Amino acid sequence: MNWLATIWRMPDLRSRILFTVGLLAAYKFGVYISAPGVDTALLGKMLTAKTGGSSLFGLYNMFSGGALEQFSVLVLGITPYITASIMLQILTVVLPSLERISKEGQQGRARISQYTRYLTIVIALVQSFALAKTLETQTFENASLVVQKGLAFELVTMVTLTAGSCFVMWLGEQITERGIGNGSSLIITAGIVGGLPAAGATLFGMVQQNSSNLLKVTLIALGSVAVIGAIVWIERAQRRIPIQYAKKVVGRSVYGGQTSHLPLKINTTGVIPPIFASTVLTFPATIASFFPNNPFLAAIAPFIAPGAWLYSYLFVVLIVFISYFYTALMFNPVDVADNLNRQQANIPNVRPGKATAEYLDRILSRLTGAGALYLAALSIMPTVLMKQYDLPFYFGGTGLLIVVGVSLDTVAQIEAQLLTRHYDGVSGPDGGARTGRRRLADGGEIGG
Repeated sequence: MNWLATIWRMPDLRSRILFTVGLLAAYKFGVYISAPGVDTALLGKMLTAKTGGSSLFGLYNMFSGGALEQFSVLVLGITPYITASIMLQILTVVLPSLERISKEGQQGRARISQYTRYLTIVIALVQSFALAKTLETQTFENASLVVQKGLAFELVTMVTLTAGSCFVMWLGEQITERGIGNGSSLIITAGIVGGLPAAGATLFGMVQQNSSNLLKVTLIALGSVAVIGAIVWIERAQRRIPIQYAKKVVGRSVYGGQTSHLPLKINTTGVIPPIFASTVLTFPATIASFFPNNPFLAAIAPFIAPGAWLYSYLFVVLIVFISYFYTALMFNPVDVADNLNRQQANIPNVRPGKATAEYLDRILSRLTGAGALYLAALSIMPTVLMKQYDLPFYFGGTGLLIVVGVSLDTVAQIEAQLLTRHYDGVSGPDGGARTGRRRLADGGEIGG
């Protein structure tokens, strides 16, 4: 654990980590501040009994760390901001005007960020209104969840939850700018990790009620370790395409001739496809909440609820489609081939230009297909486990992928900070902990 002491001795890195932890603590504190107008005790009982039929409930509750149970002012969490960011990234490629703005350097990126904030407010207003209308239709134990229904409750809920979402968006931006790691991802991770103690207590209660459940709990623990290991292996896996640079002779010196590689990840899109697919699939439930007495919407509502066969099928299709679409937006084989040609570099046994672009596109398509199937299988796992084995909570899926992926990225950023200051990383090539040693200009050492 010497690397922890090494981190603590570095004032800049220490302040960044403490700043991040402090803002995450402020977020968790805000989760317990309830918005007015809802019987939170009755809402908690309904969610515990798993009778909350709206597809909005599960998504908000997972990404907000149980804030829905409290009907917290932060119940929308970072979801509107992430949705707005993804939409702006897509629109930047589709709309030439936004593409020109994005290429204007720092000023252009600032304008895109401002547009993202405006779109976040719009999405938060729509989602908060949908949530208010949905809660007004929910009853439990012959009692309504909303204390006093009507326009006043809907307006207060929209203003309160939108303000809370803007506050979470600000926290995420501050963590990204002045802390360590990606702020939005860390906030989602904090929410998901916050539900682990409750899940552990549920498992312990299962064993206490019936000792025969000990085998099930043991299998869940072993399955958790296996799934985490698989996620780590796939997230760090790369297809390294060799790159050969041409030699150039300038006078008596020879430049170039080196070999390098172009790394292509199996999962190039990260957690964006399942998050965006989940958001898209909440729209039917949102529309249904606006018209609770419509017979057609009432008839199709059971088929588009989480766990239904149609919902699962559409979820998988959307994940695969978004994986290919987002990869095409983020990686252009033609541009990569042109850049290699300008740098007088080529892939061995592949002709420059069009042949290189086709070769890269063929490899990327296969990797994206494998990554999309991996994301779909991981995201649909909770539904299968809950149906087949009657698990009391979601295991695996998007939440586990986010936690593991964000943890890997955060550790990588900490390692980059250490290596920038000539320290050994958190983990060496052999995967073990390193001592954290820095060479000084006069030959002395710190640490060890």
